[in-house]
Order: sequence, then C-alpha cells, then structure tokens
Amino acid sequence: MPPANPPFVPPGSGWPEDPAGPATPVARDAGDVAELAAGAPDLHELCARQSVCRACDRLVEWREKVAVQRRRAFADERYWGRPVAGWGDERPRILIVGLAPAAHGGNRTGRIFTGDRSGDWLFASLHRVGLAARPTSVHAGDGQRLIGARMAATVRCAPPDNKPTPLERTTCLPWLAREVEQVAPSVRCVVCLGGFAWQGVWPALKQAGYAVPRPRPKFGHGAEAELVPPPSAARRDPVLLLGCYHPSQQNTFTGRVTEDMLDAVFVRARDHH
Repeated sequence: MPPANPPFVPPGSGWPEDPAGPATPVARDAGDVAELAAGAPDLHELCARQSVCRACDRLVEWREKVAVQRRRAFADERYWGRPVAGWGDERPRILIVGLAPAAHGGNRTGRIFTGDRSGDWLFASLHRVGLAARPTSVHAGDGQRLIGARMAATVRCAPPDNKPTPLERTTCLPWLAREVEQVAPSVRCVVCLGGFAWQGVWPALKQAGYAVPRPRPKFGHGAEAELVPPPSAARRDPVLLLGCYHPSQQNTFTGRVTEDMLDAVFVRARDHH
C-alpha cells in the first residue's frame, strides 16, 4: 500500500524552494487576493502569498483531491497540492506565461511547468537556447535554474480538465498583474504559451501599467506585438510580446509544435533588446 498522502504541503515545513512560511497571509476570496497582491512588499513575498492562496473553492478542492488520490505512476510521491508561484530570475529579461499548472505536473512537483511532458519539451528548448541551466526540470530543488528568464501562469492552481472558469481567471488576475509589475523594470520580452495564456496576459499587462495595442493582435505561433512599458519601468523602449504554441502532447505528437519551432521563439525572445 502506498503511504497516506496529505492534501498539501504545509508552508515552511521544509519543501525545497517553498517561498512561504507559517505566518504568510492567506487569501480566502477575491478581495483578499487583490489586497494581498497589491500589498506585497517585494517579489519573494508576493510569491509566498501566491503559494498559499485559497480563494477559489473549486480549485482548492480539486488540487487537494488530486494530491491525496495521486496518479499510479506517482503513488509513492508526496504532492505539493498548493498554488504554484512564479519562479525564475528575479530580474528577468524574458517573462514566460502559461495558463495553469498541471494536476500531476506543477501540482505534484511544486514548480511551474515541471513534471509533465509539456515541461520536458519546454525546458529542453530553454536549455538549448541558453535560458535554462539544465535540459530537464524534475522537481523543486533539483538544481535547475533559469538564466535571464522567469515563468508565471494566469491561474496558479491546477484546474479540472485544465479549464479554469472565467471567474477563477479573474480572481487570480491580481497575482499575475502584480508579478508583471514587479519585474517590469528588467523585462524586454513576454512569451505566451498557448492561446489561453495570450488572452489572459492582456488584462494583467494593462493592470500592471503597460500601454497595449488596440485592437488586440490575434494569437498565433510567432505572433508579435509591441507594448509600451509602465512608468514604473523608467524607460519607454517597447517590450516585445510573442505568441508560442503550447508544447502539449497533442501539439507535439501531431507535429503542430516541433523542437525547431519552440527554439525559434525563444531565440527571438533571447535576442530581442
């Protein structure tokens, strides 16, 4: 019999790279999210608060149910079972945004885009173009690090069927908007993995103070748009927004996404000044 599994890792109990502690304030509704995101004094505290959020009942129930029941392949592992915070360079030139953690990926490992096939493709590409120290990301604390890049998601909890509701996306928005604002002084390029991330990043950019084009450009692989940074960035040179097909198994198995296609997007992001 596999060992009993708790529904989540208690903050500050020793999980590698856990940004939170027992005293980290917990958001329990949308109002709390907005207040705690706005009041976070720095990026580390913002990530700590992201990682203990309990504002969306459906998502909390689902992520913790998955952490207890587990997939057979990971039956002997302990699951993170909490929201997955932003991760990577604290002064990134490139911000990579996805939709949400996977139930048996980030929700299991405690690190965004880590522990599933999509993450395997993503980190391999980042390593090939010099944006990740290792070609694989297995688990929080494995020694992987990003080089000049940071990762975040529009929704921080694993959603059922990988589909957060509009209300859940809206509730989670202040976490992303505040993170975008915090890293704006260094960011030169934002890469959106998939159409849902492309849609979700626009309100976060606007809330963070970016001037965004109207009408919104359509999503596509290699789609580009220029953004005017917020006043807090203390510069006015445009930031490049790039679209990238998500390296999901469906896309990689069918050839809709290839290694060369991923690499081309991240080379473009890496070389943008």
